[in-house]
Amino acid sequence: MTDHEKQIEDFGKNNDFWLFGYGSLIWKPPPHYDQRVPGFIKGYVRRFWQHANSEDHRGTPEAPGRVVTLIDRAHWDTLTDHHESPERVWGAAYHIPSPHVAEVREYLDIREINGYSIQFTPFHPAAALSLSSAPTSASASSQTQALPQQQQINCLVYIGLPSNPQFLGPQDPQELAAHILRSRGPSGENREYLYLLEEGLLGLSGESGDAHVSDLVTRAREIEDAGREGVGSTEEQEEVEK
Repeated sequence: MTDHEKQIEDFGKNNDFWLFGYGSLIWKPPPHYDQRVPGFIKGYVRRFWQHANSEDHRGTPEAPGRVVTLIDRAHWDTLTDHHESPERVWGAAYHIPSPHVAEVREYLDIREINGYSIQFTPFHPAAALSLSSAPTSASASSQTQALPQQQQINCLVYIGLPSNPQFLGPQDPQELAAHILRSRGPSGENREYLYLLEEGLLGLSGESGDAHVSDLVTRAREIEDAGREGVGSTEEQEEVEK
């Protein structure tokens, strides 16, 4: 067993299981979490460069959608990208209590099985933000507990490494936005993933926006608007011809 495999096996045994979510986990958290912390990691770049074609994603094997992955910044620096990237990747860290770690890990392995592998990274809680606890019931309100500003958390994170077969590499943003709009799978439309990601990111902090994500949203909205205008023009022309 390698050191990395042993780290994966032992992670969470001391009630220290923290998971970093940078994609759908931001708005669709794992089960049984008792703490959610907005914050960021460093050394990575978030991009819509991963195929989404498994049964629990936003595409099909015949027509894969697109989801986000993280690219090591040193590798990203060797690529040609249309977007600049900030030094921080914002997201949310979730704490899973020890009694639920095995169940949640099995859930995550199924949810993230399509090309993603387990890595570990230091997570930086957002400065001056509180640590949110999950409500204990549907009617319960969220409670907060102060978190030291400089405290770092060692987080498990699922990353689609460039060596995995679902990794696509740099994408033309206009073509990528159009592809997202026409893709859907058992989990729903690919555009919903894009829109919910931007909404979730903007809700984390005043600094948590992602230019890559927001640019794709802008392009997708413009394509949608143009499509609606085109439909209206066609209908009007047909009415005139009658």
